[in-house]
Amino acid sequence: MTPSFRTLRQIAIASGLLFGLASQHASAADGGKITIMVGGITKLIYLPTRLTEQLGYFKDEGLDVELLSQPAGVDAENELLAGAVQAVVGFYDHTIDLQTKGKDVKAIVVFGQVPGEVEMVSTKAAETVKSMADVKGKTLGVTGLGSSTSFLTQYLAGQHGIQSTEYTMLPVGADASFIAAIKQGRIDAGMTTEPTVSALQKSGDAKVLVDMRSVEGTKAALGGTYPASSLYVQAAWADSHKAEAAKLAHAFVRTMQFIHTHSAEEIAAKMPDDYQKDKPLYVSALKASLPMFTKDGKMPADGPETVLKVLSAFNPSVKGKHIELAKTYTNEFTGSK
Repeated sequence: MTPSFRTLRQIAIASGLLFGLASQHASAADGGKITIMVGGITKLIYLPTRLTEQLGYFKDEGLDVELLSQPAGVDAENELLAGAVQAVVGFYDHTIDLQTKGKDVKAIVVFGQVPGEVEMVSTKAAETVKSMADVKGKTLGVTGLGSSTSFLTQYLAGQHGIQSTEYTMLPVGADASFIAAIKQGRIDAGMTTEPTVSALQKSGDAKVLVDMRSVEGTKAALGGTYPASSLYVQAAWADSHKAEAAKLAHAFVRTMQFIHTHSAEEIAAKMPDDYQKDKPLYVSALKASLPMFTKDGKMPADGPETVLKVLSAFNPSVKGKHIELAKTYTNEFTGSK
């Protein structure tokens, strides 16, 4: 039987749809859209992500990048492992933690040579909590359980012999939800970043307890530089998408150079208005944060060892395990286009 014109047309349309889907899938596999999940995109520790987009550096590299945000890095990590995103901007320490779980993930650009995190104590609790030695029986805010803020909180308390069973860690997210937790008295102290730190200081609701925004403060708290905010990917993706990985790294390295050659005011001028509802506060927070950023996106030489030391102190999945640090990061992509 000869097929009718209508049938032939339906076959042609169906074939066209299938071809379109196949080519769409192929373009994704060949490096079409790259989706990056950020562990709280408005945090200044992750500033290079949005700034790179604002400066047009992704487009300069011919990349189609979509930025998504999750308030806690641990959630972003889960999206990466599920294959829902190609890359995460989060803390480097996740790559070490994941290796113990048989996951091969590596940082390909390092933004922060220090955490940029600050342990803030609510003004109400400041009389009784004068250092991390005083947190027994207290409720401490973290962005999420299993997040880098919870890793660091446990380490800082552990340095004073206080076990994680002796205080409560409450996940309160970041930004407005963290501020609300302090104001409502749901947490006595907590770990957060700029611009939340400056906002709480301005309102008088909290004070700085431990400051890890500078190299000096971080070395005092943790004993060395502590590479933190970084771009990490599954090692298999980096191996099969070397061109895209190099372009991403190149775009971010240009941004790191921009940060080190421009003032806080000039950088703020490039950022979206909704990131800086209080412009003077944002600029002041940015000034306090600039020392944390690397100049070239490369891993600081002493960094991985410090991070491993911190995690090994309390994290049962890392403690006593053999970790191949060389597999948790690479400088391969930051040196060339």
